[in-house]
Formats: sequence, C-alpha cells, structure tokens
Amino acid sequence: MPNAITLYTNPMSRGQIARWMLEEVGQPYETIVLDYGEGGMKSADYLAINPMGKVPTIVHAGKTVTECAAICAYLADAFPAANLAPPTDARADYYRWLFFAAGPVEAAVTNKALGFVVPANREQSAGYGTFDHMVDALEHAVSGPAWICGEQFTAADVYVGAQIDWGLSFGTIPSRPTFESYAARLRERPAYRRQKEQDNALIARMQKPS
Repeated sequence: MPNAITLYTNPMSRGQIARWMLEEVGQPYETIVLDYGEGGMKSADYLAINPMGKVPTIVHAGKTVTECAAICAYLADAFPAANLAPPTDARADYYRWLFFAAGPVEAAVTNKALGFVVPANREQSAGYGTFDHMVDALEHAVSGPAWICGEQFTAADVYVGAQIDWGLSFGTIPSRPTFESYAARLRERPAYRRQKEQDNALIARMQKPS
C-alpha cells in the first residue's frame, strides 16, 4: 500500500507516545514489536532502519521518522484532516512547547533520574537551568483551561501530555494541581484510552509466564 504506516515499538517504551499519536490520527497502521536484545532493536535489519537501535520508529510511504516529537509533528502534517496542528500562522505555542518537552524536559528528567544535579552557579551551562526551573515552565505551558494551543488539541498535547502523564505516574514530575487537571483531560480522550488498552495488553502478554 503506497500510504502504509508501520510502527516499530515496544510497549514498555516511549513507543506508547507514537501509538497514541497514531490513534489520534485515525489511520490504519501495522505494529511490529521489538525486544531490547540483539534479535530485536539491535538486529542488523532494524539498525538499517534506525541506527540508534531504539524505538519508536515509524515508516510511512517508504519514509522513516524517528524521535517521538518528530513523529508527532510529522503525522500531524501528513494527515491534516485529523486537525492535530494549528494553522501555520498560529504555531508559536505549538512549536515552542513541543520542542521544550523534547529538549529541556527530557534532559532535566533524565539527569534527575540518574542523580545528576546542576552545580550551583552553573545553571547557564545547562539548557534547562535547573529541574525546578523546567517544572515551572512546563506548568506554564499547560496552565490554560483546555490545551496548549487554546481550544484546539494538537500533537503538542500528545507529546507534552505524555511526558506529564508518565511523570505523574512514575514520580519523575511533581504532582501539582495544574498537571493533575491537564492529565485528567488527556486520559478522557478515546485515542489515549485505545493506546493504553493495546499497550497494556501487550505488556501483559510479555510478562505472562511461559
């Protein structure tokens, strides 16, 4: 099929973000689940698709896209009928917070999880300043009554929202009323629920004793 979409993923990974975005898009797609070993993400066949040897990756009409933020933005543009990107002249907040989550949020959360703290008076050397600075800015992004771009739900909400939803569930983002309210709205979306149902079923099968 000329417009076919293939999702390479693992349900215990950021692949959940890509699946959520695909469910929002509403187009059919094939799922290929890879494990973390030499026969999966590190196999020669998969490394030819994604040299980083990680998931998610999508292949759409012969084009490969990696990195969750890029996948979200790409799918929004590839399928405009889904209305997941604002008009091009109204994308300031869309781009701003999509890439903020891909850069400062990812870096700050990862560094904190690994026990790295930015030394005092060295905040300018880190793109996110401090973890607390990042969290305050992230809260600002989702402080409105609806979505990042106002009344329109967009791909930025999928990516930023996944970071917040995951962070609240696993304690990597502090619980604040603004975050909890935003996450509650996200969890009501049918596409979010379909993604969780599919990935949770895959996880259950993977963890079932043989």
